Amino acid sequence: MMTDTQPCNVGLFVTCLVDLMRPSVGFAALRLLERAGAQVVAPNTQTCCGQPAYNSGDFSNAREIAKDVIEAFESFEHVVAPSGSCAGMIRGQYPELFKDDSTWFPRAQNLASRTFELCEYLDKYLDLSEPLASFNHTITYHDSCASRREMGVVDQPRKLLGAVDGLELKELADTETCCGFGGLFSIKFAELSDTIANTKVDLIKNTKAEVLVGGDLGCLMKQAGQLKDQKSKVRVYHIAEILAGMADEPGVEGNNA
Repeated sequence: MMTDTQPCNVGLFVTCLVDLMRPSVGFAALRLLERAGAQVVAPNTQTCCGQPAYNSGDFSNAREIAKDVIEAFESFEHVVAPSGSCAGMIRGQYPELFKDDSTWFPRAQNLASRTFELCEYLDKYLDLSEPLASFNHTITYHDSCASRREMGVVDQPRKLLGAVDGLELKELADTETCCGFGGLFSIKFAELSDTIANTKVDLIKNTKAEVLVGGDLGCLMKQAGQLKDQKSKVRVYHIAEILAGMADEPGVEGNNA
């Protein structure tokens, strides 16, 4: 639980995919942040983080989108996203986008310094002296490339999952293998993306785990699609849904992330 000296005013960056494809992740993140003692607001004016434009080399539009995000979130003490990819865009690429802009660079840098991936934030502020939830299943965990390499989020989700009663974690043989999503990569290079994803799915199936868990919805959607194509019964959940005890709630389906 947060103390009086810890930040409590949190802006929840919901992400486009969560908003459009799996809102339960956003509600789970909200529940967890409030449990950590935060006062949470999801600004209505928030937009995409700008990553698709940035990755396409459209830096002009990426900057305009980033300005909208900065203005929407700069009044919050902390910004938290249930996605290493989006959090990594704000923390890593926003200052780079405005490095030659004396007005926007300090604002981008300031926001970047206060932005966290969800598990990174919860590891710092959530009280784990009592179980977070109960989930009597074997799971395996997917480390997204962005969370692992951009945000340094590796041990934090595993620590949090360790606070879930009944959960058994079976690690992948290779935890650093990409899922093949990569945002626009999966569209531009669909065949290669599927090949990479199938390699990942083989690793998942080899664990004999019942459930796949991860922290980036794009990765989970890609793997859920491949698992479905292979008629696998492995269910797929965002880690926020597991930690918040929402995995078995009505309307939270684990077979189509």
